[in-house]
Amino acid sequence: MITNDGQLYIAHGSNGPIYLCSKMANRHGLIAGATGTGKTVTLQVMAETFSQAGVPCFMADMKGDLSGISQTGQMSGFIEKRCAEFGIENPQFNGSPVCFYDVFGEQGHPMRTTISNMGPELLARLMELNEVQAGVLTILFKVADERGLLLLDLKDLRSMLTYIADHASDLTKKYGNVSSASVGAIQRALLALENQGADKFFGEPEFDIMDLLQCRADGKGVMSVLAADKLMLNPKLYSTFLLWLLSDLYVRLPEVGDQKLPRLVFFFDEAHTLFTDTPKSLVDKIEQVVRLIRSKGVGVYFVTQNPTDIPDSVLAQLGNRVQHALRAFTPKEQKNVKAAAETFRANPDFKTEDAIMELGTGEALVSFLDEKGTPNIVERAKILFPLSQIGAITDVQRDQIVKSSRIFGKYDTMIDRESAFEVLLAESEEAALQLPQEEESEGKKSASSGEAKSGRKKKGFFSKIISAIITSVTAALGTYVANTVTGSKSRSKDSIGKKVTKTAVSTATRTATRELTRSILGNLAK
Repeated sequence: MITNDGQLYIAHGSNGPIYLCSKMANRHGLIAGATGTGKTVTLQVMAETFSQAGVPCFMADMKGDLSGISQTGQMSGFIEKRCAEFGIENPQFNGSPVCFYDVFGEQGHPMRTTISNMGPELLARLMELNEVQAGVLTILFKVADERGLLLLDLKDLRSMLTYIADHASDLTKKYGNVSSASVGAIQRALLALENQGADKFFGEPEFDIMDLLQCRADGKGVMSVLAADKLMLNPKLYSTFLLWLLSDLYVRLPEVGDQKLPRLVFFFDEAHTLFTDTPKSLVDKIEQVVRLIRSKGVGVYFVTQNPTDIPDSVLAQLGNRVQHALRAFTPKEQKNVKAAAETFRANPDFKTEDAIMELGTGEALVSFLDEKGTPNIVERAKILFPLSQIGAITDVQRDQIVKSSRIFGKYDTMIDRESAFEVLLAESEEAALQLPQEEESEGKKSASSGEAKSGRKKKGFFSKIISAIITSVTAALGTYVANTVTGSKSRSKDSIGKKVTKTAVSTATRTATRELTRSILGNLAK
């Protein structure tokens, strides 16, 4: 619910409504709590509140529950009780405009990216390569970028692997060791990736990140809901794909500074998958993207079970927090509860650590940033109820929404334009055609050499006479002929030199023009 001054009504505490300051919504946030404590409903409440304010949101739907945000909610005994507690009369139930997506194209519009755009770092994480193998993959991308070869799908990547293996000795001198063992390991990882259905989400048409910034004619922000039930079977794939989306937003969106409302709110559910087994170098870059993307008008809200799932460098960026209940039956769990309590600004009315373990379903500890960006004192509160449907929609309802979408048909049919596979195949075929010609030419040279030797034996006498005549004529003509010949050769050299220089400059210009550049996380800077 939105107040007249633009504040976002999210929860209700002992002192009344608790609002999320709209101009601080891009300072990121955290929704944490054990399974079954109400995180999904909290996400739904926050998302539909942003939608009412005209802010589009992106969220992953793990179990299909969030699809209900598209439908009008209805009164229930639980909501009647909450209305009485919150002093709300006649709530206006309604759904939010929704656009469904699915990486595999089964429950929504396909979402694809290209190998080139994902970049070597995210792809190495996705393929679970070690440091040496990741280094070889980086060399592969460097060679492709310098040559202007687009890696659009898996066959392009496979072609480039063959190329660097065939040219390993030359590339090793320039970039570092390219071992056959590393190339083989990458090829095996690529096969595993393909078996997971990667051929569905690597290719074109590539998803346009600007489609996440839609608003309906009535001003409501469109909710982009990604079906993630199948995607989550591979947590590494899920988290890497979402990280690519976030990184692409950072690359594509212009700087806007602080605004009254964010341009987009990005909910990163199951956020712990992003940081599990992730090297520190990549975590540092994720932290950098999270820190900088707020100036692009994007608010990122991580959803996970415990704040300790998030590295401290990233956690420090999350100013708006909703903490649901945590259970503590072991010393380790008790330590996690204490760590979660220490992330809040203390309230003298209760002990935060005890409150976290006493919270019921739908209750939470809430602390949002004030207008100056300072965290408010933590409050124990009850989360507002959704105005949309709680729970999944039917397949028929989903199909109707997909077909009525503004982007219906935009990504449905895959295309396959010229890229690294076609270019390298053409080069290979050309080389194969030239080889017999070169062998034939070498054969002719050998034959000519044999004939010349035989001819010299037969015509030795005449050769000596001709040689003597040439020597005599040259001596007689003297300097005149020599100067004439020299001048002619000099002009020829100048002409050839100019042509070579011109060709070299032209080639260098074309290379610089087509060479690709990359951003913090390695995806293409467009």
